[in-house]
Amino acid sequence: MNLTKALGSVGGLTLASRVLGLVRDSLFFRFVGANFASDAFQIAFRLPNMFRALFAEGAFSAAFIPMFNRKVAEGDKAAEGSGLAHGLAFAENALSVLLPVLIVMTAIVELAAWPVTWVQTFGYGKGTPAQFDYIVLLNRLTFPYLLFISLVSLLGGILNSLHRFWVNAAAPILLNLTLIVALLFFHTHEPMATARNQAIAVTVAGILQFVWLWWACRRAGVRLRLKRPVINDDVKRLMKLILPAAAGAGAVQINLVISTALAARFLPEGSVSYIYAADRLNQLPLGLIGIGLGTVLLPTVSRLLGAGKEVEAMETQNRVMELALLLTLPATVALIVCGQPIVAALFATASISVRGAASVAGDAPVRRPHKAVSIMPMPPPKASTEGPRDRQVFHEMGQIVRALQALGPVPKQRLAEVVGAAYWEQDRFERALALAVADGLVYRTTDGLLSAS
Repeated sequence: MNLTKALGSVGGLTLASRVLGLVRDSLFFRFVGANFASDAFQIAFRLPNMFRALFAEGAFSAAFIPMFNRKVAEGDKAAEGSGLAHGLAFAENALSVLLPVLIVMTAIVELAAWPVTWVQTFGYGKGTPAQFDYIVLLNRLTFPYLLFISLVSLLGGILNSLHRFWVNAAAPILLNLTLIVALLFFHTHEPMATARNQAIAVTVAGILQFVWLWWACRRAGVRLRLKRPVINDDVKRLMKLILPAAAGAGAVQINLVISTALAARFLPEGSVSYIYAADRLNQLPLGLIGIGLGTVLLPTVSRLLGAGKEVEAMETQNRVMELALLLTLPATVALIVCGQPIVAALFATASISVRGAASVAGDAPVRRPHKAVSIMPMPPPKASTEGPRDRQVFHEMGQIVRALQALGPVPKQRLAEVVGAAYWEQDRFERALALAVADGLVYRTTDGLLSAS
């Protein structure tokens, strides 16, 4: 099997999905901003994503695909051409146990959403009871996504074993397209309403992904029957293999959940969204290279091992590691060197302060935000009756406003948020001055100063 060709197919679709994901995030921050509503959505979406990584796409695939391929190989040895039937029989037994577990887990989380949310946010002590109830609502809206994406993982594992990698790799595109459509056509001027619509769109996307994989399986001649739970030796072995795989993925996922909970509990509003945005940049090369290679490698190596070709399996694994290093090292350098301009291009909108964009990039606190957003050089302010420090603050605000206005019309409320946030670390007088100027009728004078009536 040509690994480079397979990676090109999977990697290309994964790249399309990741690019659409960045478009989705950029639109999300444009329409929602980095505030309580965006934090609430990220907190709610973190829970199904955690269980998906632990037990669905991650641990389940790592345990299921090798066993499925082994069953196919054993069936072919017993009778030529009967391998797929043996593999599908095992898949039906796995489904008979997986589906009831998912239904029960979803029902428990829906009923116990309040205590689950409390654990997720450490009580969200900085918010009001109404804000906490809003996060509970979003949790209830997003969690059914886990049910459908877990079934997608089962069907995708079967198709990957049949070397139909592109079908499963295309499924995440549906998630991003659904969320983008929801943002473009169902956004409102109220961030909390837009975030709620996004939570609904998450579950709708899970349904669409399941329908897509079900249709692809039917086209491939794969038909799974529903039956009562069967717990035989193969299913028991599958569950035993899932546990260590989940433990391996658990360290990263639990770390993300705890960091999200700490940010929600102790940091200012918007911090959860900043952390999420920074992680999205890391996920781009990870998804394109790491997950793409893993998707191709796991069924290929498991099939070789099932056929007793251990030398070929080791050789394939070594080539994949070399290819991964060849691609990931330049990506690492690029993110380190170009992190801030990438973040500014993707996330720095009228809804997010310049300082917030720099925080996403991992830069130091920005005391001179005009350096990140200035589009053209501006002359120093002329002498006036204000003191030197007042003139400097006024001049800096002029550069921020001028850069924003060059990008297009900016509502006065957003302008106030951006300029005010840029000076939140300085003393109260300077912040009041910034907000007063941004809230007024802002004019640009010929020397770059602002004049407000």
